[in-house]
Amino acid sequence: MCRPTRIYFRTMKNMTGKQALLEMLRLEGVQHIFGNPGTSESPFIDALSDFPDLNYILALQEGVAVGMADGYARATGKAAFVQLHIDSGLANGISLMIDALTDGTPMVVVSGNYDTMKLAEYRSDLPNLVRPVTKWSAEITQAAQIPGVIRRAFNEANSDPKGPVYIALATNALDGEAEMDLIPSSPMFTTGAPDPEALASIAEALLGSERAIMLLGNRVAKSGGVDEAVRVAELLGLAVYTARGSEASFPTNHAQYLGALTTRSSAARQLLGRADAILAVGSDLFSDLFYFGDRLMPESATVMHIDSKPGSIGKSEPTDIGLLANPRLALGALADLIERTQPQESRDAAATRKTQLAREKEESRAKYAESARKVWDSRPMSPERVMSELAEAIPERTIVIDDVSSYRAPFSHYMQGLAPEELVSKRSGSIGWGIGATLGTKLAHPERPVMGVLGDGGVMMTVQALWTAANENIAAVMVVLDNRMYRVLKTNMDIYKRDVLKEPEPDTQYLYMDFPTPIDIAMIAQGMGVHGERITEPEEIGPALKRAFASGKPALLDIVIDGSV
Repeated sequence: MCRPTRIYFRTMKNMTGKQALLEMLRLEGVQHIFGNPGTSESPFIDALSDFPDLNYILALQEGVAVGMADGYARATGKAAFVQLHIDSGLANGISLMIDALTDGTPMVVVSGNYDTMKLAEYRSDLPNLVRPVTKWSAEITQAAQIPGVIRRAFNEANSDPKGPVYIALATNALDGEAEMDLIPSSPMFTTGAPDPEALASIAEALLGSERAIMLLGNRVAKSGGVDEAVRVAELLGLAVYTARGSEASFPTNHAQYLGALTTRSSAARQLLGRADAILAVGSDLFSDLFYFGDRLMPESATVMHIDSKPGSIGKSEPTDIGLLANPRLALGALADLIERTQPQESRDAAATRKTQLAREKEESRAKYAESARKVWDSRPMSPERVMSELAEAIPERTIVIDDVSSYRAPFSHYMQGLAPEELVSKRSGSIGWGIGATLGTKLAHPERPVMGVLGDGGVMMTVQALWTAANENIAAVMVVLDNRMYRVLKTNMDIYKRDVLKEPEPDTQYLYMDFPTPIDIAMIAQGMGVHGERITEPEEIGPALKRAFASGKPALLDIVIDGSV
């Protein structure tokens, strides 16, 4: 095997720690630094004047910096670099670092810390502060540590399962001098080849099943295994679901794709109870806030779980066959094995199931469209009407960032024309991610149209991102579904009262979930230098969206919708 040639800048002369840090960023291919500086980062900011090729993107709130880094890292597939400040700023970024860890988004986060000589006075234990939300955390206290620690940080962030890494930077380490040997991280080649015996067991169980379903998580998409998932599903005639949120690991317009499966739905729990087998791939199985029992699958069902993330298999559901492997390689090998060994009887049964699933999906979509028509002309606009207008108006090859957890059904119904690579979502529960992720995605894909579909509650968590969009002229379009409430809290309250408390007639009073004082988000956007329009009529959506994309500048459309639960 040919060994790749390593090309790097190497010097044995003395340099300061802050110089070495920025030289390491250059070697790691960093182009953008997403940051919000504090006084503890003064040495880092001071040194940036000598590195004009490193583009510092100033965010006015730490969640914006982390959200932008998340979107950028997902789009590029490589670790983004985030600079926050000491404990208070770092704490503000934690909520979205949790998302990055859960979703497997690679990023290296740094913040300054006081000089180590101030141990008796006041020094925060920053690595321990963020340890629960990172793959690895450490502190650099000596200048000479910088090359090795930064190299490991990028290695950790970019290796499977990918995720955020945190490094604290003591002031004396940045200002100190040492003899530096600057060597970047190496490309990580993770094969995760599947075990043949485990594959044979999975194939045997699937070929012997009659009511098997497939549940896919975002690690299928991250491994590049969408086509392989389609092959397995089509060979066996499987009904396919995706885990809550996540990236698109299956074509949403495929006849066998039946949507997101969440255990919060009683219908989904009943579906699991009827299945005789489940093949879960690249997903944390049945991960949710609410507890509905230790086992959701019937004892007679065979549970098979393929994943690249250690610890995910068997974590939340008893697993009969677990396989730790790269999802793309495992699904490809499984498809090959099934193709070689599948008897004609099984092929015929799969063809029958595929026809039935296609018919059921068509009937379900027709029923949904009929229901949507009943509120088609309502005012405020229904979310169904808004999603339909958006889907018809977006340009070709638009990348859509989905941050509308309250409206999963209408989004999925009307955005079915999106290819998997055109849809970016998340599976974690923090809000405030979408607006930063939209801007980060656009930075990574300046040549393509990028649109974020966001909720007003989430936007207000990180609304400072609008200033960064204007300051950097990041020409993304942000569509806000303005229902004047935290609607997701209302729907979850219904689930809690109905399915957890078992109230026969749940109280429909929702405390502290509405915004009785109106928020004019379009005006806020204008005040931060972004073009903003407030839209109340469906006929205005298409022309407004066209104007926004044609402007070549950041734009926000504040669409007033009906928030009925």
